[in-house]
Amino acid sequence: MFLKGKSAIITGSTSGIGLAYAKAFAAEGASVVINGFGDAAAIEAERAALEATSGARVLYDAADMTKPDEIAALARRCHGELGGPDIIVNNAGIQHVARIEDFPHDKFEAIIKINLTSAWYLIQAAMPYMKAAGWGRIISTASAHSLVASPNKSAYVMAKHGIVGLTKTIALEAATDGITVNCISPGYVWTPLVEGQIPDTMKARKMTREQVVNDVLLAAQPTKQFVTPEQVAAFALFLCGEAAQQITGANLSMDGGWTAA
Repeated sequence: MFLKGKSAIITGSTSGIGLAYAKAFAAEGASVVINGFGDAAAIEAERAALEATSGARVLYDAADMTKPDEIAALARRCHGELGGPDIIVNNAGIQHVARIEDFPHDKFEAIIKINLTSAWYLIQAAMPYMKAAGWGRIISTASAHSLVASPNKSAYVMAKHGIVGLTKTIALEAATDGITVNCISPGYVWTPLVEGQIPDTMKARKMTREQVVNDVLLAAQPTKQFVTPEQVAAFALFLCGEAAQQITGANLSMDGGWTAA
């Protein structure tokens, strides 16, 4: 349990990739702060299960990632109750698909705030604690869309490209402080959200399940396989270990070859 005594904040971690991060860190003994929205009873069940796994404390914090004051308070709470934060994972994200001329302003603002600027504010809040400790790991979930574009996703692509620029800049600022800063760029990840889209797509496009998976969802991924949340989480765990201490400022692809072309 190489993260025993460390604390981690993971945004957007009540389900999907974020919850997989939380499980991976808890399994290595870290104290964890999970964050996100969802059914209160389900969140409490996950929190309790994580705490049982880690043998350390696990907190739930409902900080709104569109509100800088709540983000700063999240970091302060972690420091006050768990120590650190030693690790932050910027994972909160939303999506909306529309041509730019039809893109609602409120959706644009929400995507930029939740997917991009929340990461800036959390890094700013956590950095003094990490510098004081002489150790820190900052990881952001980017996307294959941090490297390539798709039509009708202007806000999301803009935000994910921004995450890469933020990662590189903070890596340079913190290079001599024992802090590494990286982002992971998955392709399509198999989550309940993705799985839930398949029946409607089958109906709308008059396709079989296999056709939807291979010709729609995995059209851009040469391996024709989804990335799993557990694979992304294992990669993040590696970035927290000793073997990765010279990996910083990197955008690390996990996309089944999507961006190789």
